[in-house]
Amino acid sequence: MRTLTIAIALLSAVLAPALGVLFIMSPARAEDSDHALLATFCASANIKGSTCTRAKSYPGGRACDVKLTTEHYAGRFLAASSALLVVNYESECEPHATDFGGVALFEQDGKATRFLRFLPGAQGHDCIVVAKDTQQDVLICTVGHMGQGIVESAVARMEFSSKPGKRIEITPDFLLRAEDAVSAYGANVVTCNEGPKYFGLSNLAAGPRRNTVAVDVDYADDEIIRTACGEGFPKSKELYYDLQAGEAFVPEGSERKKRFIIDLVTGKAAPAN
Repeated sequence: MRTLTIAIALLSAVLAPALGVLFIMSPARAEDSDHALLATFCASANIKGSTCTRAKSYPGGRACDVKLTTEHYAGRFLAASSALLVVNYESECEPHATDFGGVALFEQDGKATRFLRFLPGAQGHDCIVVAKDTQQDVLICTVGHMGQGIVESAVARMEFSSKPGKRIEITPDFLLRAEDAVSAYGANVVTCNEGPKYFGLSNLAAGPRRNTVAVDVDYADDEIIRTACGEGFPKSKELYYDLQAGEAFVPEGSERKKRFIIDLVTGKAAPAN
């Protein structure tokens, strides 16, 4: 099952701006679709392509720009509710801590799409929508952040919850985490008395069975850790980290890469057979 990025570009709209509602009527180009979504929270004069230069109802009452990206995901992420549309956005109002953007969240009810709220920092990437059961879908994404040269990444189940005031929150439930320190240290670092260490995640897709997903993992297994902590790998020319007791370097290119299967029920991850 391939990544299910929702093709909003296949829909056009007739708007009821006073109600903040979008009525989908016929096929249209991507920029027309973006314009229709933007118009649910932006005055027409402030819409430039895929960007709203002054979004209404932005958190904190700020006058912020919002640029919609091509990542759109739709599904029934809350049980017994209308379908939700998750659209990633970028904003100059958002700092590095929120990865310079967030999620614009919409509710889809029949032919109408209603803007709900902005959720800064809640964006996932390369997401897939999988069926949890006949009533509900699950949004699984790769998420990550880079700070001081260390790249943290994870496969996360995006948990949707209803809060007082009819607010909807999105919280990541981390299923598999990885950390790449090559840019910071010159090589990755493993702890000798611990198990496998994951460095990178890529190519997220639906798994071979129901309630599973698959992802490529760059990692150090027990054999690589034994080598690193024993005779060691050839030292990189440039290292920027002083090893602590019980640590060892794994140079870039020395890691293994395998397809892993993550069970969404148990949360367990293991290499595919």
